[in-house]
Amino acid sequence: MRSTKEAPVAIRLRAPTTSRWLRAVLDDFDAFLVDHAACERKAMATGMLFVVRYPDREAILETMIEFAKEELEHFQELVRLLLRRGLRPGADIEDQYAGRLQKLVRHGRDERLLDRLLVSAIFEARGCERFGMLATHLPEGEERELYRRLTRADARHQRTFLELAERYFSNDAIEARVAALLDAEARIVTSLDPAPSLYSGA
Repeated sequence: MRSTKEAPVAIRLRAPTTSRWLRAVLDDFDAFLVDHAACERKAMATGMLFVVRYPDREAILETMIEFAKEELEHFQELVRLLLRRGLRPGADIEDQYAGRLQKLVRHGRDERLLDRLLVSAIFEARGCERFGMLATHLPEGEERELYRRLTRADARHQRTFLELAERYFSNDAIEARVAALLDAEARIVTSLDPAPSLYSGA
């Protein structure tokens, strides 16, 4: 286990999201909301996947159950917003960003656990950044307040996944792997075109 004396690891995205992504989202905000709702549903499923696959890791069980419950609440909130706007949740579609990032997860029980935790932290960090942009640029109202709250939530979730990694792995192991994954994430996000979706190109 990691020494409690070590400084915590932080996620610092290598490729900041540009105004091109923001314009793509604001130009078709309805499409973005449908995609975002799907992302919240997938996040809930991710939390439960940790519970199913790591029942012997006590710290993961309680933490990920709470995470999944919160993400389910976010999904419900997005669904209600969609319905008020005359929209419906959409079917899952292939997400190039998520698919390529998940392919970086290594084999081996410990390596897979570390990578899953760190990839999840990176997802939350990217979401936090982009929700923050929306919280700044949306007009005052229900949607802007929603994204203010979600920005704070994803900041907490990012830290949650890092703290779980710190529970089971050394600072050196985490920092080395975070650096490699962040470099890869930057290459992925800059290779994609911006679109009205949460995890499209930067």
